[in-house]
Amino acid sequence: MAILITFLLGIGNFALHRAVLDSGHPLLAHIPGLAGTREGRVLFAVEFLLLVAALAFAMEGSFGGPIAYVVYSVLNSFSAWLILSNRV
Repeated sequence: MAILITFLLGIGNFALHRAVLDSGHPLLAHIPGLAGTREGRVLFAVEFLLLVAALAFAMEGSFGGPIAYVVYSVLNSFSAWLILSNRV
């Protein structure tokens, strides 16, 4: 069950990540090099590595990784909401 929940959270995180990058928010202009596709790919690679690490912990039966990924997902969702709703 932990693997399924972690995987579904990963799908959500990737969708939020893409939505924030595509939003054109002025905050993103302050991050150097983010507009290029190469940097966007690096950010998605980091997101993927976080998901793989959490899934590896879940497969080993440790709940530390999936719980940390849930916390990360909540924080990621909150920050995406702030950016996409123009509250920042």
